[in-house]
Amino acid sequence: MHLPDLSATERFAAGIAAAMRPGDAILLSGPLGAGKTAFARALLRAATNDPVLEVPSPSFTLVQTYDTPRGRVHHYDLWRLDGSGALTELGWDDARDDIVLVEWPDRLGTLTPRDALHLDFALADDPDSRTVTIEGWSGRLVDP
Repeated sequence: MHLPDLSATERFAAGIAAAMRPGDAILLSGPLGAGKTAFARALLRAATNDPVLEVPSPSFTLVQTYDTPRGRVHHYDLWRLDGSGALTELGWDDARDDIVLVEWPDRLGTLTPRDALHLDFALADDPDSRTVTIEGWSGRLVDP
């Protein structure tokens, strides 16, 4: 899917936010600068119905939690994580009952949820545009 600008990313994120439910995992992959955090910020703003919600990158705290009408969302940034062992200390097992939004999901290893929505972001030709490859949630997403 082509996302020509930030507005398109925000609309796409709002669609995912409307479809998510407790127990879901949304996994965001891609290189630095590909749009993972921009997507996460837009998804959380849409999910909370707060267009100016402060959504800091959890790069240093590793996880931030947000209460939304759709359920609690745990936003993980696993960039600095060495492996899945540290996830226990970050409340991963309990968070899986809620919604998890994960940047750098390759660090999950064997803890990667099988029924997750995988979004793989990539830079496109135009500096403002991105492409995203979507895998998972078969039948749940309407015209992403």
